[in-house]
Amino acid sequence: MTLKFLGSTSDSGNCPTLYEMPNGDIVVQGDELTDPEALAQLRNVRPGETFVVIPRALLTRFAPKE
Repeated sequence: MTLKFLGSTSDSGNCPTLYEMPNGDIVVQGDELTDPEALAQLRNVRPGETFVVIPRALLTRFAPKE
């Protein structure tokens, strides 16, 4: 599978970054959400799911609009 790089707001080339999968789904690279109070508010968490903090600027600049 080949991911298409969409963009990053990181000046050093690290996270946060967005990628697009061949089927159009989006892959997000970012810092893991670790705040216990925030994690306690998440709903319907399935095994294997993780949560990533994404700056709004990354989504507004690079997320597909379709």
